[in-house]
Amino acid sequence: MTPGKRLLDIVLALVLAGVLAIPSAIIALVILLRDGRPILYPSKRMKAPGQRFTLWKFRTMAMADRDASVSGAYKTSRITPTGHFLRRVRLDELPQLWNILRGDMSFVGPRPPLPRFVRLCPEIYAEVLRNRPGVTGLATLVFHKREEQLLAQCHTQAETDAVYLRRCVPAKARIDLMWARNRTLCFDLALIIATVRRVFAFRE
Repeated sequence: MTPGKRLLDIVLALVLAGVLAIPSAIIALVILLRDGRPILYPSKRMKAPGQRFTLWKFRTMAMADRDASVSGAYKTSRITPTGHFLRRVRLDELPQLWNILRGDMSFVGPRPPLPRFVRLCPEIYAEVLRNRPGVTGLATLVFHKREEQLLAQCHTQAETDAVYLRRCVPAKARIDLMWARNRTLCFDLALIIATVRRVFAFRE
């Protein structure tokens, strides 16, 4: 990671942490009153081959999801009404500002994978995780809807994992590596702006 990219992450994370402190507190209170504890959900992820970290999100499921898997249709019934809204506008990811300040993540980069997928696809992630994982990225913007469509047809964890490994991991890796070959601060800023526009598009 270049010094300029890291500086952008720190400055932007600090600004957003200040601006979003009250909304984050309100979200936490709503989850506490409507769904109970825990308010936050920790997920073990990889930031580089052999390097794990804890990614934080606001909890969106009725019970803390302990499946080491991506979200398929078989998990839909566990999502709370509050969780549906938070996921739709990606507010469940606000606690990842802490991950950015710690240096575990960047604003822009490949999404941090679960450890089991890194073990199953070591060659792919050896390339992808040369870059610090991000909250958003080119693959997130380009492939997210397609990933949702593919996984929505899966009704067991085994089926979800198989489809994710076969159809999603290689496609997302190609896009992430395309970003890596062409990344600049301006490109990253454009991806951040595109992500913000997509978050607010649900109102249209």
